[in-house]
Amino acid sequence: MAEGNAGPRIIRPQPGPQTAFLSSAADIAIYGGAAGGGKSWALLMEPLRHVHNPDFGAVFFRRTTVQVRNEGGLWDESEKLYPLLQARSRAAPDLDWTFPGGATVSFGHLEHEKTVQNWQGSQIPLICFDELTHFSAKQFWYMLSRNRSMCGVRPYVRATCNPDADSWVAEFIAWWIDEESGLAIPERAGVIRWMVRIGDAIIWADNPQDLAEYRAPNERGEMVPILPKSVTFIPAKLTDNPALMAADPSYIANLMALPTVERERLLGGNWKIRPAAGLLFQRGWCKVVDVAPSILKAVRGWDLASTPKTEENDPDWTTGTKIGKLADGAFIVLDHRRDRQGPNGVETLLKNTADEDGKTVEISLPKDPGAAGKSYAVTLTKKLLGFNVRSTPETGDKVTRFNAFSAQAEAGNVLVLRGPWNTTWFNELEGFPEGAHDDDADSTSRAFNALTARFETNDEFAAPIRVGGDG
Repeated sequence: MAEGNAGPRIIRPQPGPQTAFLSSAADIAIYGGAAGGGKSWALLMEPLRHVHNPDFGAVFFRRTTVQVRNEGGLWDESEKLYPLLQARSRAAPDLDWTFPGGATVSFGHLEHEKTVQNWQGSQIPLICFDELTHFSAKQFWYMLSRNRSMCGVRPYVRATCNPDADSWVAEFIAWWIDEESGLAIPERAGVIRWMVRIGDAIIWADNPQDLAEYRAPNERGEMVPILPKSVTFIPAKLTDNPALMAADPSYIANLMALPTVERERLLGGNWKIRPAAGLLFQRGWCKVVDVAPSILKAVRGWDLASTPKTEENDPDWTTGTKIGKLADGAFIVLDHRRDRQGPNGVETLLKNTADEDGKTVEISLPKDPGAAGKSYAVTLTKKLLGFNVRSTPETGDKVTRFNAFSAQAEAGNVLVLRGPWNTTWFNELEGFPEGAHDDDADSTSRAFNALTARFETNDEFAAPIRVGGDG
């Protein structure tokens, strides 16, 4: 119970998975596996049982400090909860709370692999990982060695996560996940198993006695038994969080609007689904039209390569995709170019295409990291003098960059202007990300993301433009 401004307030977990997570006796309990399951609040409530212990301390980790401070993130949410127990906050130089009884809760990051060394020698009774799949296995196991206690609280770890089929966490919790469907096995939710880790190998058992034979040398070189750790996984979905569903009924619609892979992960809790050909794009999602409607703004996005085709090679393509925004909020793919040329040929292709598009069409170029990439972007921009050219570095992996366009296409919000390039473009996007080349998808992502970014920054687009010419 806590005293709020309007009198006593009861702080308790919601019935179901959240309660199961907070009552688990496991040394390592992992919670979530979908979006909206009340993961952050479950994690934030965990230390509250120890706040009267003056020697107790907990540390919450996100991969980066930016993630800790994000709107609606851990620190933001802690400011709604911890003051109810008269905790005092400190935001500089570190993020932490001190409770009246002397217990502390801190917020940290492990942005780089070597950041774990900052915690060398630490004793942390409770370690909490928010979005465990964002951390490497090396970071997790190192920090587990810092999970020690002299305050009377048995050291333990709590973590939350969303599904990621390619993360080490997927393998770690594989026993709780159905191999065929990728979904959590209901009857195994919250079941505790035991493990020992020898080198990089994990040996599992249903009870600790079955692991008694495993030994390791201590600091004196004597072979001693390895103390097993207990582990559990407790799945939770949005439907397990009635408080969020009542407060934000539209949230489920937001999840439903995600591309197939992300929707299956974040709404369905699928740990096996991966991006595959046909999952991120299907031509049947798009309506092909013979005439383009009035367009508010258009962007041509480029993916650049500079190796000519020969009989012996299969180089990447230089591709350029032009996408327009319509007045009704939909999008239209207006044109797509692809060629395999050397540097001079690429410059000619960009210049000729810009002349055809006209000066009302923004040109978005990738800026590769490093001096050479920056210099090349500057060179191309000079070649396109007089046109609206912007170069930006790529952020995130290729699938992540493609997801926004994929979601709009799947929702039926993308038209395609009929042209001889249609079949090739459809084929390449349907094969992404498993095809031999991803250049067509990359230029499509760049055009779409640049176009939507321009609207998000509240740029003024005074009048509709024509599809070609100087508009």
